[in-house]
Amino acid sequence: MMKRDMVAKVLATPGLRRMAAAALPRDGVLVLNYHRVGDSSRSRYDRALWSATAEGFDAQVAFLKANCDVIALDDIADALRRPRGRHVAITFDDGYLDNHDIAFPVLLRHRVPAAFFIATGFIDRKLLPWWDAIAMQVREARRASLDLAPWLDQPVTLERDREACIRRVLGVYKQLPFEQLAPFHARLAAETGIEPPETVEDQWMDWDMVRTMADAGMTIGGHTVNHPILSTLSAAAQHAEIAGCATRLREELGIAMTHFAYPVGSPTAFNDDTRRLLREAGVQQAFSFYGGIANAGSAQLDLQRTAVEEGIGRDLFRAMVQVPQLFCRQAVA
Repeated sequence: MMKRDMVAKVLATPGLRRMAAAALPRDGVLVLNYHRVGDSSRSRYDRALWSATAEGFDAQVAFLKANCDVIALDDIADALRRPRGRHVAITFDDGYLDNHDIAFPVLLRHRVPAAFFIATGFIDRKLLPWWDAIAMQVREARRASLDLAPWLDQPVTLERDREACIRRVLGVYKQLPFEQLAPFHARLAAETGIEPPETVEDQWMDWDMVRTMADAGMTIGGHTVNHPILSTLSAAAQHAEIAGCATRLREELGIAMTHFAYPVGSPTAFNDDTRRLLREAGVQQAFSFYGGIANAGSAQLDLQRTAVEEGIGRDLFRAMVQVPQLFCRQAVA
């Protein structure tokens, strides 16, 4: 990140970034992925989920409106057929309350579209998601270290950087096969002394809020029911997550689930069964989350997105938007 910041700062010299953008061929659509907007500093949960402050998001959207063609997801296929233009799409994952309370008014004020991928179980049952539960447990544990063998060879030392410890534990969790998830949760609860609640208040939108955004022209897509890593599930369990999400979107919003975002979204987070089930469910576009630019060669069920993270400063954000070939590369597996 530091190297990218330095290069972005150099390119911030008046006219230099525009010259670099003009010199590089531009084809495709930059699909930006956000999760949460607002102040993360006091949250008990996963602070890495915040993509920008309210003021920062407003500035980013203003920049996009002034310098790009901000398009809806339904316009991506057409944009990919056109060789010119700087096309950007804005997406949000999960369904957090701040999407409606903070991000949505900004989008309306600037008159730009966005898409919101909803995990319907969070809306229906106000569930505490596994990443927020793990972050809370690691952050609030009173022990000096956590023994998470056999999943980690060495104890997780908590004395210095809790946020780094959270990233480490979540990284391990995301690699676990389904049958090891429950034992891992039990071990983490025992080590931290914290049993996370099943549900939480004031974290999620409700269906009326989602409906209001849809009525205002925002795209609403699917993100499963419970946000599992789909590739860890059997085909039958994946079907339940995908079909269950589609059913709730149809019941509450009267829409078909034509757009979908893979939970976690890494190249290993979905598989052939996932893609087959999405096609059977009528999904036309599915979005991954490992960097890169969606282009004419992208599969419609693997359209790349690039993360917007809270630590991204103004110069780096603008460089990502104007020179995505350099600053929005796919993550190395």
